[in-house]
Amino acid sequence: MVFESDTNLMKKLQILSDAAKYDVACTSSGVQRGGIKGEIGNAMSCGICHSFAADGRCVSLLKILFTNECIYNCRYCINRVSNDVPRTSFTPEEVCRLTMEFYRRNYIEGLFLSSGILSSPDYTMELICKTLHDLRVVHHFNGYIHCKAIPGASQELVELAGWYADRMSVNLELPTEAGLKELAPNKSRKNILTPMRQIQSGMAQSMEMLGMKGGNRSAYWYTSKRLGRSMEIEEHKITPDSSLIGGRNDRFEEQKNIHKSSNDKTYNLSMDTGKNAILNADFKGRKSEKQIEKTDILSMQEHKTGSNALTMWNKTDISRGFVPAGQSTQMIIGATGESDYEIMSVSEALYKRFDLKRVFYSAFINVNNDSTLPALEKDPPLRREHRLYQADWLLRYYGFEANELLSEKRPFFNTYLDPKCDWALGHLEDFPVEINTADYDTLLRVPGIGVKSAGRIVRARKTGQLDFDTLKKIGVVLKRAVFFITCNGKMMYNFLKVDEDYITRNLVANEGNIMKGFGQDITYKQLTLFDDFSLG
Repeated sequence: MVFESDTNLMKKLQILSDAAKYDVACTSSGVQRGGIKGEIGNAMSCGICHSFAADGRCVSLLKILFTNECIYNCRYCINRVSNDVPRTSFTPEEVCRLTMEFYRRNYIEGLFLSSGILSSPDYTMELICKTLHDLRVVHHFNGYIHCKAIPGASQELVELAGWYADRMSVNLELPTEAGLKELAPNKSRKNILTPMRQIQSGMAQSMEMLGMKGGNRSAYWYTSKRLGRSMEIEEHKITPDSSLIGGRNDRFEEQKNIHKSSNDKTYNLSMDTGKNAILNADFKGRKSEKQIEKTDILSMQEHKTGSNALTMWNKTDISRGFVPAGQSTQMIIGATGESDYEIMSVSEALYKRFDLKRVFYSAFINVNNDSTLPALEKDPPLRREHRLYQADWLLRYYGFEANELLSEKRPFFNTYLDPKCDWALGHLEDFPVEINTADYDTLLRVPGIGVKSAGRIVRARKTGQLDFDTLKKIGVVLKRAVFFITCNGKMMYNFLKVDEDYITRNLVANEGNIMKGFGQDITYKQLTLFDDFSLG
């Protein structure tokens, strides 16, 4: 194994930015924060990312690992302990320097910081907290920060990071507990879900204390509320056998036993009356962020861990809020045998019970020569990844549920059709939809009509009857919608028919070829979901 202990900063950047490419980044910040006098940077909710790599991933964040050293041996990971790869680590000072210098040159607008496990989860989380603290307090960086919470780290360290970061994420890694045991035996589903629950609870409490009613809710929550669905969070006990969601790990619960890390470092914390100080802070009335005073959150006694030891942090600025941009997670797709139905069911449960902003799907790439990993016949399953993202969008914004899109009898998406079109073909009894009378939620289920165009239709028809030309100007994708809608009782073309074979053949044909078969006596072949076929 090659250790690059004396590597210069640029060499470290090369190694650790390359090692971070398998960790999916968010494509928008989700937080709006203007510039503050005396501080550097801001955060824009409209999207922090302005450029994208060839694979579609964002490149406008400084996306790095703190270290690619790791004590775990996850079989799918390039940085697993058994791999012979160059190893190096940043120091908190180096991450701060890189972030500030890149920002000043307008190369980036924020930081995406993940990490391998160096020595222990607690020790690694300490270093991340030290980095975030220095960025915010020493360098006065007010820009966007996304950091990973390390599963297995103490609640106090995860909490501290949450006051400095805009978004936090805990990677679920694999969709099911069985898959995790198979390919990542050093990790447990309980250790992954625990910080997720803690972050969720922290965000809710923070929003309440800051006078921001409604909290930092996900798109799924708002969509479900609009549809009148119950969003009560169920309480489940976490057990080693739990398939996904479990017990409430409340970060505001009294700390009885201070966590001891695997390398026997102890953490001596002074808590306000044994509970989190924010719970006891005096918030009278609805205060603005500028009115909220800095409050003692956490006092950590310095201990000997070399040059990276945590210093005394007696003040933590809570005016920013706790993880104001919400939390996200990532799943690797294709490394284990879960069906699309299982994956979407897990995602739905995460949105419902953990109030996640996003679930990211990462197509499995076999970077290790390991016989336990699936052998990819061709390229990574990027098309499958794309369909999962489309279905995820339907869950969050369009009011669909996982069991509407798939079932145990039909557990995979049709890779040749987007999930919305595929659903519509299975429910032709609901079509065609009359544009001038259908309600907003019905319009959302029409292929080719999105959230924005559905809203525009509802507003536009208040002033008169809509026709197909108007729909095109509004932004409706007519090459898909034309098979499922009528305007004033008429379809766009009189030869169109609501027939599964006919619509399917035209949807999978080349764009602009919707008139295929007009004037011809053609028998349309029923497409199967999974077999290879020729469009002829």
